[in-house]
Amino acid sequence: MSLSLAQSLQAVISLPASPFPPLAVGFMGLGTGYMIYGTQELFDYPKRDEKVDFATGMWGIWMPGFMQFITGVYLLAGLTLFGTFVGAPPLYMAALAFTAYGVHWFAIGWNRLRQADARVNVGMTVAFTVISILGMIVFFKAGDDEVGGLFLGLTLIYITDFFVTLQPSLPQLGKIPERVLGFLHLGTGVWLFYLMFAVVLDFTVKWTLKF
Repeated sequence: MSLSLAQSLQAVISLPASPFPPLAVGFMGLGTGYMIYGTQELFDYPKRDEKVDFATGMWGIWMPGFMQFITGVYLLAGLTLFGTFVGAPPLYMAALAFTAYGVHWFAIGWNRLRQADARVNVGMTVAFTVISILGMIVFFKAGDDEVGGLFLGLTLIYITDFFVTLQPSLPQLGKIPERVLGFLHLGTGVWLFYLMFAVVLDFTVKWTLKF
């Protein structure tokens, strides 16, 4: 869509500015996904089999997948078409990240559900390391250290996931990369819940949670 067409649509369909970007929805979805996947990776519980992979995959599609995707699309529409979110340029990075992470969780969940070969994810880990580094740059530069910290966690996750995807081809790696990935998933999941609390409490009762 060209910039002029987007501007024309915004002129025709103009909505009031909103102080409530749906960030908490995306944080909740990804945090839940990380709790589910991280528990299995770190503690090997429950042990993977066809039924466990089906259940894990379904959670992956809906919580970190759908909830992030709908958040990203909502933000992009508000930023580029309807003028709903103004005065906060870093939201563009959030919109890109939520949309991209949401779609890639559709694939992660589906592949787990179908017990597909994880080695094809190696290129994905590189791409999402890049977008995570971009998020760090944007949010640390914008002075939002809490969200910048989230992207630092995401960067470490995808670097570690690179080695996890190679396990079938490099069995000498053992279970260490998967255990580290589980630890990072759980730690980043806790941080996501903190961000969810911070956003909701700030929007609703004007409480500020900052480290």
